[in-house]
Amino acid sequence: MEYCHAPVMYKEVLEHLAIRPKGTYVDGTLGGGGHASGICEALSWDGHFIGIDQDPAAIAASEKRLASTTCRKSIIRGNYSDIRQILLNLSVDSVDGILLDLGVSSFQLDTPERGFSYMSDAPLDMRMDPDSRISADQIVNEYDEERLRTIIKEYGEERFAGRIARRIAEARSHKRIESTVELADIIKAAIPAAARREGPHPAKRTFQAIRIEVNEELWHLKQALSDATDMLASGGRLAVITFHSLEDRIVKQHIVQRLNPCTCPPGLPVCVCGEKSDIKKITGKPLEATPEEVEQNPRARSAKLRVIEKL
Repeated sequence: MEYCHAPVMYKEVLEHLAIRPKGTYVDGTLGGGGHASGICEALSWDGHFIGIDQDPAAIAASEKRLASTTCRKSIIRGNYSDIRQILLNLSVDSVDGILLDLGVSSFQLDTPERGFSYMSDAPLDMRMDPDSRISADQIVNEYDEERLRTIIKEYGEERFAGRIARRIAEARSHKRIESTVELADIIKAAIPAAARREGPHPAKRTFQAIRIEVNEELWHLKQALSDATDMLASGGRLAVITFHSLEDRIVKQHIVQRLNPCTCPPGLPVCVCGEKSDIKKITGKPLEATPEEVEQNPRARSAKLRVIEKL
């Protein structure tokens, strides 16, 4: 299957990165190279594009897609949470812009054997990096019931987390749960019929929670935001696209902390710690996809774009 991923808020991302033709730009979540192609086309021959992705299928697809662009390119297989070390390995001290397009790609969702989707029958996997040590199969079948409940509640924000964890534990006591459809049916049976009549697919939140746990997505995001902001040159911009409230909350908290870094105790008449903000907001409220884009790409519905600039 050819790697295909519709870049969300493509025009808005390129506009807000304010690309300098001779600059250095990083796409920390390269995917199929959708946003990257626009960045590379805006760069001159002496501009530098750095693409990072942990999925070898994404690396291969993006290299093919970007082959005709003329800027200097460095395509790295790795995790965006290692952005500081990746840039240092390339002898890059600072960059003019960084994009993080979070979550699972359309290609990963639409490739059944990757095990991300509850819509296709496939082995439980959900690894963005196929070489990762832990898969969804291990989480579903080997985590104890309480740990499962916590993950589903916290990462899926699922109000029926206890019922779902209990059903999973009961089912696997008879036989190992092996496929995505098998797991989706167990989840569906755990949710009261009245609650299944409205809202998204009953398995959506639980699959999200398991995927986040498999890929340690929130940990990587927290690590990356600090280092990415540090690696921006003066006037450089960081653009982050989130797809659910947990991601967006972490990004928002990071921005608030960088805008208000003072560590003085409350009540002091003047700041004595000396900590000053090193960023400004480019977007006040997060940008969202237009109705026209959502109609063409329903996965853009929950996307939020936040952009900051280094002072």
